[in-house]
Amino acid sequence: MNCIVVDDNKMARKALVSLVSGISFLNLKHECDNAITAFNILKEENIDLVFLDIEMPEMTGLELLKNLEKRPIVILCTAKEKYAVEAFELNVADYIVKPYTTARFLAAVDRAKEIFDSKQQQVDASEKEYIFIRSNAVLTKIVINDISYIQALGDYINIFVNDKRHTVHMTLRGIEEKLPVDKFYRVHRSYLINLDKIDFIEKETAYIDKHPIPIGEQNKQTLLKRLNLI
Repeated sequence: MNCIVVDDNKMARKALVSLVSGISFLNLKHECDNAITAFNILKEENIDLVFLDIEMPEMTGLELLKNLEKRPIVILCTAKEKYAVEAFELNVADYIVKPYTTARFLAAVDRAKEIFDSKQQQVDASEKEYIFIRSNAVLTKIVINDISYIQALGDYINIFVNDKRHTVHMTLRGIEEKLPVDKFYRVHRSYLINLDKIDFIEKETAYIDKHPIPIGEQNKQTLLKRLNLI
């Protein structure tokens, strides 16, 4: 996995670089002391994973994420817990608080590797037009293009397909990793939508088949970039 380390604190950055160097499947491409440099690298190079600080001058780590049209896998490495909710709305892989232990770092990296491997499998399966879901001991075939949106309900999800609802024991992140990234986008911590099914957007709400879907404040800018807006 190609990765970069972004932190304006030299000691913290060097500590991360040292940890990264000990992981066989990580290939450190760059270390950056500011988010603007990282932004330019991410626009020009194929980076799979970013270790990202939040509080940096000129541009914060969260501002960097909001301005990226295509986001890599991100592990936030920060000194403060207060950004956790906002960070996970941006769908980061993990959020570790300084000073973190080597064990905590390794756990975050393992999570990132799982996501990376899942995405690679997703690329291989991207030409498939359907998925199968298990509900009440029955396997049901669902055509991916027919999915309107998916709602999270704790450890369960509701998959809305045309006029039907399928409830499955699965997380929203789990189903998201199995669907094509060019068609689906998480607009809210509890909603994943099929971009082709949006009828219209009004303020902070997307409408699909007359159903209002809330758009998280941190997700709207990226959503608008994903749409064919003129």
